[in-house]
Amino acid sequence: MADPYSSEILPLCSTEDKSGFEGDMKLVAGLAVLWLWVVEAVENCPDACKCSQKSSTEKTEVNCQKKGLESIPPKLPLDTWILKMGENVLQDLPANILSSVPKIESVNLERNSIKSIHPRAFSGAQRLMLLNLQGNRMSKLPVKGFKDLLNLRFLMLGQNQIASLKPNMFIGMRNLSELDLPLNTLTALPPNTFKPLIALKVLDLALNHIQSISPKAFVGLDELLFLNLDNNKLKNIQDGTFASLIGLEMLVLDNNFLSTVTAATLEGLSNLQELYVRKNEVESLPADVFRHTPKLTHVGLSGNRLHAIDGNMLANMQGLKQVFLHDNPWKCDCSINSLVHYVAQTRANHSPLQRLRCTSPEEFRDRPIHQLKSDELPCRA
Repeated sequence: MADPYSSEILPLCSTEDKSGFEGDMKLVAGLAVLWLWVVEAVENCPDACKCSQKSSTEKTEVNCQKKGLESIPPKLPLDTWILKMGENVLQDLPANILSSVPKIESVNLERNSIKSIHPRAFSGAQRLMLLNLQGNRMSKLPVKGFKDLLNLRFLMLGQNQIASLKPNMFIGMRNLSELDLPLNTLTALPPNTFKPLIALKVLDLALNHIQSISPKAFVGLDELLFLNLDNNKLKNIQDGTFASLIGLEMLVLDNNFLSTVTAATLEGLSNLQELYVRKNEVESLPADVFRHTPKLTHVGLSGNRLHAIDGNMLANMQGLKQVFLHDNPWKCDCSINSLVHYVAQTRANHSPLQRLRCTSPEEFRDRPIHQLKSDELPCRA
């Protein structure tokens, strides 16, 4: 082991300048302390893992990915700030798993076999900002199990088997920005489910089995910008369900079983810019459906059961930039006169024109709507 006080350094010090000598000795002592600290960090690195220190800072990344580990190593470098434990074989998370690393900011536990989490598993981890638990086998979450994670920004719970959510489940998480819950087995969203998440910006609930949403499910989410309900089993949405989402900018309802969308459905969404209701069972839209959404720029209605739509309604949406209407069974009679006129006149980018075609009557079957003229459309009783 090299001597940090080696005489090789002494020629740098002038014996005629005491203050300079003392300054250099303080520098040497400081280097010695840093050198000893680095050795200590390396010694505390678990055998199965690799540890690397962020340059010029006292922050160590511990990488234990794909090591066949059954538990989080009990002894980690004190200054651990990133812990990567993905693709191991953990089954349970006991209490206080992060108590030895108070500076921890990011923990990756994806693709393990975690089935249960102790309510105090994350006690003391107040600096944690990212927690990745996706791709495990959890069927439920501990009530108040995240209450110590006051600074958590990102919580990833996708690809589990979580079947239900309870109001106190996310208590204490006042700074959470993104909550990912896709590919679980949720069937309902009860009242006040997300109420503690006052800073939430992104909520992903895609690819679940959600059939019902309480009108109070989204209470408290004043800051939410993006809500994804793609690929669920929604048949109807109660009036005012989204009313508390006053800041929402994008709403995705694709691949459900919705038969109606009304102005009451979209009540409160005064800042909504993008609305996607593709591949549902919507048969008609009332003329005032977008009354509460004056800022809409993108609307997706392709893959529904629309026979007609009021083109004037679309024309009056001054900010509309894209509207997708293809793959609907359009009935090309005079009921779509206003739509034909809109398609011909609008500057908005709309459906691929060759895919926007008539289904009936027979003489117009498969005709592209943009090639029709209003005066040729029949009016029948």
